[in-house]
Amino acid sequence: MKNIQRVSGTLLGAVLLVFSGSALADWQLNLTEGVTEISREVYGMHMMVLWICVAIGVVVFGAMFYSILKHRKSQGATPATFHESVVAEVSWTVVPFVVLIAMALPAAKALIKMEDTSNSDLTVKVTGHQWKWEYEYVDSGVRFFSSLDTASREASARDSGIDVHSVDNYLLDVDNRLVLPVGKKIRFLLTSNDVLHAWWVPAFAIKKDAIPGYINGMWTNIDEEGVYRGQCAELCGKDHGYMPIVVEAVSQDRYDEWVGEQLAAAEAEANSADKEWTMDDLMAKGEAVYGTSCAACHQGNGQGIPGVFPALAGSPMALGDIKTHIDIVINGKAGSAMQAFGAQLSDVDIAAIVTYERNAWGNDTGDVVQPSAIKAQR
Repeated sequence: MKNIQRVSGTLLGAVLLVFSGSALADWQLNLTEGVTEISREVYGMHMMVLWICVAIGVVVFGAMFYSILKHRKSQGATPATFHESVVAEVSWTVVPFVVLIAMALPAAKALIKMEDTSNSDLTVKVTGHQWKWEYEYVDSGVRFFSSLDTASREASARDSGIDVHSVDNYLLDVDNRLVLPVGKKIRFLLTSNDVLHAWWVPAFAIKKDAIPGYINGMWTNIDEEGVYRGQCAELCGKDHGYMPIVVEAVSQDRYDEWVGEQLAAAEAEANSADKEWTMDDLMAKGEAVYGTSCAACHQGNGQGIPGVFPALAGSPMALGDIKTHIDIVINGKAGSAMQAFGAQLSDVDIAAIVTYERNAWGNDTGDVVQPSAIKAQR
């Protein structure tokens, strides 16, 4: 009896938790209305079709249940003697046809509008990589990579001991946000550097595949300032779930200011490649860049994943010839999952990573690689 009471109490507690306000707040069963004209049209069509289906269900099931109850044998009902009815035949042919046309016309109009990328105010090229996004603002020349944020990366590591619920926007935050102005038509050009990806932000009601060797186009026009999150929606490999999208919509003035900041930062980065870096500075920067670019495969402790990705701690590459080490980071390694980072990382970033890998986890080679060495070997 006590066991039954205990089970009943547990079930009651679970039911109360499920139907509590906080739990229901996370149960969004409907589409989001979004913050763009297209997203509102999609939401409107969804609701229209939903209520049409509800009305059809009420009529069909209502007629069915009425017939079952009123025309059963116990009530003395007798079978009809007619074999066909012209009125019935015409009705169940014409009515569905009219309903389908009523749904198809606005849907076709919305689809045509969704594919019209002409007269855009801004163009952003989006390239999918395993497992990060590359953004290039065609009009201004700003270019950067957007990867999973460090907090989520650390919490997701095996045996990290970090409660993922303590991480804000776990697996839905990035180190570099895509910043876009509101009230402007923005065209996206999507492609991929390796495998199939898909760029999807629910609040914009846009999703398109990023295909290697092919460019897809789509557009959006954001009405409200804010932060909007999405994800890669195409299974793209081991870290598919670690490939979020974060868009920050800002005013035109703030956007112009941000572009200026990015261009100044890029110039400063280029100038920093000509100076001599200390080991401490290279190790600090290398640890940060390693965390976003390398830790997904080789792990934060440099031990890799046995049988899949090799360890760097004590590895012949990290302890051997420096030029070979640099070459693998820049050009990748044929026949393996090691991709080329030459186009993804700057001379400073690669110098910092190589220095870090040769002096972390007990490697302790004492080697210091300067950005000038990377520049010379490219």
